[in-house]
Amino acid sequence: MPRVEHIMGFPVSVRIDDGAADPQAAADEVFAWLRQVDLRFSPFRSDSEVSRLDRGEIPAEGLSPELSEILALGEYYRVATRGAFDVRLPGRGLDPCAVVKGWSVQRAAELLSAAGATRFCVNAGGDVVAAGGPWRVGVRHPERADRLCAVLEITDGAVATSARYERGDHILDGRTGRPVTGLISLTVVAPSLTEADATATAAFAMGAEGVDWAASRDGCEVFAVDEGRRVLRTPGFPVAA
Repeated sequence: MPRVEHIMGFPVSVRIDDGAADPQAAADEVFAWLRQVDLRFSPFRSDSEVSRLDRGEIPAEGLSPELSEILALGEYYRVATRGAFDVRLPGRGLDPCAVVKGWSVQRAAELLSAAGATRFCVNAGGDVVAAGGPWRVGVRHPERADRLCAVLEITDGAVATSARYERGDHILDGRTGRPVTGLISLTVVAPSLTEADATATAAFAMGAEGVDWAASRDGCEVFAVDEGRRVLRTPGFPVAA
């Protein structure tokens, strides 16, 4: 059975089927890492490194290597989307959560690999990184919580979805400061969850134009539902037979 804990505001499940000499210890390491990430990088904790940086209490040269990497990823996607994706939105302060989630869960998967696990799956609030498949991964229907709109087959890789169904219009277009229009759900399959999650959020922030942008990125496959309820899917999106 998967082990599940609630961290960073969502349930995280870890399933290890093969390879690790001590699966329990490997899972312990994963959850300890994710709890550390939440303490250090959450903008909702006043004593986190992110909050202290946002208040000007840490000089740029005093950042930890991990936060420097997170901010560099955020800047990369800001430039790539011409400002649609931004971890520093006016009125919100510094909020790198859209980068931190995928980055940290991908690191968790790498901890499992380092512990010898060869077949495993980590599901973080619906975003998944898996190894040693095939694994079946469901993509939730954007308007029906009890239904799936696609089932994927993943061997080694990651799946992430950005949508309105959990938190409403929480993703803003950094170019306008207004909620995104044009899409209701966008799913990305990529080699790593770092890339899948950030690409899904960044593409969603671009609106309808984000589908083609995400599809043009090396190694990324895309499944999207627009406001007209049309399904847009790249040819290589790994739908299960």
